[in-house]
Amino acid sequence: MTVTHYDSYTAARTHLKDLLDAAEHGRVATVRRDSARTAVVDVVHLQNILVTCLPAHVEVIPERDGWSAFVEGVPIAADGVTFDGAVEEMIDALREYAEDWQDHLLDAPNHQGNWGLVQLIALSDDQQLRDWIVGDTVPARAMGE
Repeated sequence: MTVTHYDSYTAARTHLKDLLDAAEHGRVATVRRDSARTAVVDVVHLQNILVTCLPAHVEVIPERDGWSAFVEGVPIAADGVTFDGAVEEMIDALREYAEDWQDHLLDAPNHQGNWGLVQLIALSDDQQLRDWIVGDTVPARAMGE
């Protein structure tokens, strides 16, 4: 198997185009820095695998005065007068959670397992998140296509 791998940051920097080309074509692309090995992955490939591996587990339910949405097992909730309003509020709540996770929750024991969710949120535009929430996911394309 052909793997694009560089044993140092300096070597990867020198061959950055080759590293990025490999990742964009879906090939294995890695860099070693000290004792850590890091994968370089194309956003579209990563997002597609995250959508496949992370079913939304978002429930949007009718309430007396509108709709409520929450993510099972994660402290994220939203409300709206309409279904679409609740989904839009959920998108905002997901983005807020991702920011908080990046800022200070990533080391909290009850949030450490949400790395994939945060990656999916950060790599998705609002329409892609909406599709994921309502269960209408299709393979992602590069943003702007």
